[in-house]
Amino acid sequence: MASRLKRLAVVSSSVGAGALLTTWLLTGENPFGSQPVHAATPMKKLRAKRPLPPRDEQIKSLQSGQEFDVLIIGGGATGAGCALDCITRGLKTALVELDDFASGTSSRSTKLIHGGVRYLQKAILNLDIEQYRMVKEALHERTNMLLSAPHLTHPLPIMLPVYKWWQVPYYWVGIKAYDLVAGSKTVKSSYYVNKENTLELFPMLRGDKLCGAIVYYDGQQDDARMCLAIALTATRHGATVANHVRVCELHKDASGKLNGAHLRDEITGKEWDVKAKSIINATGPFTDSIRKMDNPKIKEICCPSSGVHIVLPGYYSPAEMGLLDPATSDGRVIFFLPWQRNTIAGTTDLPCDITHHPKPTEDEIQFILTEVKNYLNPDVEVRRGDVLSAWSGIRPLVSDPNKEDTQSLARNHIVHVSDSNLVTIAGGKWTTYRAMAAEAVDAAIKACDLKPVHKECQTDGLLIEGAHGWTPTMYIRLVQDFGLETEVAKHLSNSYGDRAFAVAKLAALTGKRWPIIGKKVHPEFPYIDAEVRYGVREYAMSAIDMIARRLRLSFLNVQAAQEALPMIIDIMADELKWSEDEKKKQYDRAVEFLQNEMGQMVNRASRDKIPINLTKEEIQLYIKRFSIIDKENKGYVSINDIRRGLKHFGEADVPGEELHEILKEIDTNMNGQVELDEYLQMMSAIKSGHVAYSRFAKMAEMEHEQHEKEVLKKKISVERSGGGL
Repeated sequence: MASRLKRLAVVSSSVGAGALLTTWLLTGENPFGSQPVHAATPMKKLRAKRPLPPRDEQIKSLQSGQEFDVLIIGGGATGAGCALDCITRGLKTALVELDDFASGTSSRSTKLIHGGVRYLQKAILNLDIEQYRMVKEALHERTNMLLSAPHLTHPLPIMLPVYKWWQVPYYWVGIKAYDLVAGSKTVKSSYYVNKENTLELFPMLRGDKLCGAIVYYDGQQDDARMCLAIALTATRHGATVANHVRVCELHKDASGKLNGAHLRDEITGKEWDVKAKSIINATGPFTDSIRKMDNPKIKEICCPSSGVHIVLPGYYSPAEMGLLDPATSDGRVIFFLPWQRNTIAGTTDLPCDITHHPKPTEDEIQFILTEVKNYLNPDVEVRRGDVLSAWSGIRPLVSDPNKEDTQSLARNHIVHVSDSNLVTIAGGKWTTYRAMAAEAVDAAIKACDLKPVHKECQTDGLLIEGAHGWTPTMYIRLVQDFGLETEVAKHLSNSYGDRAFAVAKLAALTGKRWPIIGKKVHPEFPYIDAEVRYGVREYAMSAIDMIARRLRLSFLNVQAAQEALPMIIDIMADELKWSEDEKKKQYDRAVEFLQNEMGQMVNRASRDKIPINLTKEEIQLYIKRFSIIDKENKGYVSINDIRRGLKHFGEADVPGEELHEILKEIDTNMNGQVELDEYLQMMSAIKSGHVAYSRFAKMAEMEHEQHEKEVLKKKISVERSGGGL
């Protein structure tokens, strides 16, 4: 392999990359190795018949005193993958997660299923076999994910715009090499498009100096629901899985080998011991906390990195085309991708502290916006106020404890077995979760002398929860059989697969002619009441579990998520028998989550920093308007003052609900009182475009119309007095 990569690099430099690739394409020879690329593994249609046990039954299973073959700590992608791998090999399996499934990094990803096109470039240029094998493995896993959960995944074309002619063959060679390494597992072939077709495919793109673009394909997923679906599939097959369960202590036998753990249910506070022949540590950024539980003197191997993403309105990108910026100002690749009718942009890569509650920062958000601005045409004004949501995920980069040199970070995942047989799986990426799990389970079987029914991994080609009966047109049956709105039916189909029918059966009547069932929890999104009830059956135990991971509302629009909270909490309270005090606690915790972890506070703080960029005349006009609204000279206005002011201006009455929405936007102090500086700041923000989806648009229009009327009145008055214009 090394000799082939070396010859490839030498030939590339001597004859030119374009000519080299042409030779590959004509001869069909794969220069990366003599092993043929096999077709995707046939999908395994076997479907477990076990109903989902309620969470209290899962807890009872953990408390039963039985000995498990494997106890997995961590309910992210890798941990859930380990649980599914173990149980399908015939091992008695338990999984516990401190928070919720996918509550950490696994729900805060770029949503891509990818092989790593930039890693292939490094593999070729640096003759790096490890990088090449990493890409090869990831491309296999990409295919497996697209086939094993087709309702949660789909191919996505990604555009790489080219602004210098010499880059066209350079990038074309790199992307075609990506296709060649994938072989028969290529999602779709990449292609070059000229400038005219590039702008047709991505109209928002900056056109000046544009030469064309390369379009290649990767996959996209709903990451949190994918992780949950894997965990649910594991429990369907017989695994015991429980969220909101903390590992307080690891237990060892007389010889110093692990044989169990002490657990605590974070919902009820109950504690107990569980026996296990082996323990797998799959806790991502918290890898070292579990390793130190095993051995307090162990050196830390995790080097956390903050990856911030922002969500922008859907009009920032085409519905079916992503964008890759391969050369940002700091050298980091940034993706610009359509997702759930919105646009995701990110990610950053900065060292950070390990925390259960990572927060996006204003500097990181501004960095992403600045980079995005470089690629979009002037018609698309990149506005800070267009950031609907923002979040930070901690990427758990690790050094390999198996090697003497632990200073350099591993580019791939690592599996380490401690002296006490704690199996740690860390690093890697979402796409390779299944391969990582298989390697970790292999290590556990070997280290702890486990006796699985199937020695080899069984998950390659295994269908995930919801995939068995799903088809792309299944949503039509939901519309016809249940009377669901089409948009809602598509959403249910793509989120739950063939389980969408079970969800629909829980939907309440709307009382309308159409749709017949399915009350939306927020008018702007396709989420319905039935999903909240079904989410409780999928082990949602808090309002945060619901808005962040059963529904993806908090990731899409933080303000909409807060507006939907009361209805969501009422439904969950009915299912989980919450008291009024508990409902208030759930609301307060969810609001704090939205403010800190989903970017609401940093968004609000950015509005506070908006300068009042108004002319002297405009300031005088708006001060006058404020004085008119503030009829009682209180120094601030309330919603009733605004209503009276609108009537005074002779405008149509605005419904109270809409006025409440306006108040939410302009009341930056959140005290129910809008003072003069806030009012001026609001008008300045509207004028400069800092406020997105502005609910003040109507008020701004009223202000403008009123201003025009006054100007006209002055002109008429002057004319009548003989002063002319």
